[in-house]
Order: sequence, then C-alpha cells, then structure tokens
Amino acid sequence: MPAIEGLVLFPGAGGVKEHATLVALEQSLSPLPVLRREFSYRREGKRVPPRAPKLVAELMQEQQLIADEVGCRPDRLLYGGRSMGGRICSMAVAAGMPAAGLVLLSYPLHPPNKPDKLRVEHFADIRVPCLFVSGNNDPFGTQDEFKQHLKQINGSVEVKHLKGGGHDPKSRAHVAAILETVNKWITSIS
Repeated sequence: MPAIEGLVLFPGAGGVKEHATLVALEQSLSPLPVLRREFSYRREGKRVPPRAPKLVAELMQEQQLIADEVGCRPDRLLYGGRSMGGRICSMAVAAGMPAAGLVLLSYPLHPPNKPDKLRVEHFADIRVPCLFVSGNNDPFGTQDEFKQHLKQINGSVEVKHLKGGGHDPKSRAHVAAILETVNKWITSIS
C-alpha cells in the first residue's frame, strides 16, 4: 500500500468545512496535511445538495487538483468526512477514484426511520481500508445494520461505535474518541 500523505475531509449535507469535528481532526493529525473542503453547491451558497451522482462526478473531476494541492499522487490520499461527505467519497472510490483509504464519520446507511432505503449498493466495489466511526444511537444506522452491510466491502474495515453518541458528536468526550480512533487507525495502516 502506498504511503499516506494527506487526508481530505468533506462535511455533511447541511454542514460546512468548519464543522468542529473536522477542524479538531485537522489539528490532531498535524503534521499530516488535512484539507477540509466543501462541494461546489456549498461554495455557491446553496444549502441543498444535488443528487449523489453529480457530487461523485464533481469529486472525481477534482481529484488531481486536490492531490496537487497536497503535493502528492491521488492514491496517497485518504478521503472521507461526515455523513454525506463521507458517503460521496466512498461512492467515488467505489467508482474507481484512487485513494489510500476512507475515513467515514457518521456514515448514513439509510435515512432516519427508513432502513429499507439503504445506501450501500457500492460497498462491494470498495477495495481500500475503511474506518467507520458512528454513535451507537445514530438514527442513520444501527450497530447491527453496520455489522450486516460492511461485510460487502473488499478492503479491511474497522468500526467504532461511540457509546451514547448520535449522528453529530455533541460532547467533548465523543470528539476526543473520534480523534483518538482516527489517529490510531491512520497509524495502523501507514
């Protein structure tokens, strides 16, 4: 596996790149370069994202630009983020975008109270190491649902469920647990 030379993080659908967890991750991972980015709809001031395929295509078009910004090859970057941001990164990697791995925080397996509307159809095409960190009370996916569906991924998978956590980490303890988990995971795959 190529050396990891950076991490690219995207916020959730309604979030911004200044989300407290993303900022804290950037600070905790120094000296590893971390880019916090937003999709074009947020940069344009829009609040509602376009459909996922459009965002996947946008990310795939920007991958070389992102790698150039870090100063490395695209396959040496980890990609991910919170909720929809991580989901889009996972879909892009499944579609062939080079990456060293995925850091998926509060991955939305399905919309709240709609477990029949799964967002896992691309999992079988993921072939890089993956880290999933979610609250054990996240309405976007239960621990049992994660256990069932993550088996489809063809790369190594590590999962951390934060006790008492929901979809957005509210406590310092949860943010600290996310930072520790991500830092240890990156060290373990480097």
